[in-house]
Amino acid sequence: MGGRHRARFEMCGVKFIAAADNQEEFDGIADKLTCGTAGGLPADFAVIASPASTHYAYAKFFLERKIPVLVEKPLAISGEAAQELVDLAVKNDTLLFVAQSECFNPIFLNFRKHFLAELNARLEAGDKQLGAGDKQLGTGDMLVVGDKLPAGNVRLEFRREHKYSERCRDVNVSLDLLVHDLSLFFTLFRYEDVEVSFKTSAESRDRARMYLKVARGPYKGVTADFYVNRDSDVDVRTISVSYGRQGGSPGSNYTVSLARYLDNGEIAHIPDSLENEHRFFLKLLDGACGDWGKRIARIAADCVKIASRQ
Repeated sequence: MGGRHRARFEMCGVKFIAAADNQEEFDGIADKLTCGTAGGLPADFAVIASPASTHYAYAKFFLERKIPVLVEKPLAISGEAAQELVDLAVKNDTLLFVAQSECFNPIFLNFRKHFLAELNARLEAGDKQLGAGDKQLGTGDMLVVGDKLPAGNVRLEFRREHKYSERCRDVNVSLDLLVHDLSLFFTLFRYEDVEVSFKTSAESRDRARMYLKVARGPYKGVTADFYVNRDSDVDVRTISVSYGRQGGSPGSNYTVSLARYLDNGEIAHIPDSLENEHRFFLKLLDGACGDWGKRIARIAADCVKIASRQ
């Protein structure tokens, strides 16, 4: 992954001044690293694409020296460590960016735009129905006085599977794959509004299922199922949406694939995802969209908090 990051950044005009493929090589350059100063190795930012279990230590090293960091997911392997890095970045006013490129996938960005528009339209339509005295609800819906027409008939399903790989074997499937879909979910809904209903993991550490529910806020009642498998016979990255019956309107459902497939069934890499991610990071580095940068870091930490739950 480090090679892909380097190639994409170099296409944007970035020059790399040093690279380390192991701890010994890192130790050899660590004491020479400075941030924008004369002498040594003046670094404008660092990219961390090492094994997941080392992300915390490397990210902390750079943040303590106020050197901006782009770190591969997961941010850390425990919620406490992830939050510590977010807090350190805020304290030192230093950019911490977690590379979860699926959030920049143009297919997902298009889905996000239309899904939120659909969801808001349904809630607004529900308000109008109730205001007009039409109180017909779908089976299983419950109307609480003062609430909008409940979003409890909206269900999401995130599914992510791929064949066995030696990559990221130092962490379980939740910290390897589940964090991807959690990051997508938390660009749609606030972490503070969400509760974990249950999580199961197979003994192999390669399969997991999680169920979340939006328990508070304007989208209260929306539910989401997550299934991840990194020892599967198929390659799948999908989001399915199911709308239950609303008043006199019928339900509906659809599925969006986050990947494009070649004629032979293999997944085609979507370069825009990584390019979008890198260009956004460089904008953050230049001082733009600061609030979004902080939000992305918080989301990354929140994903680890949930994914690392037993």
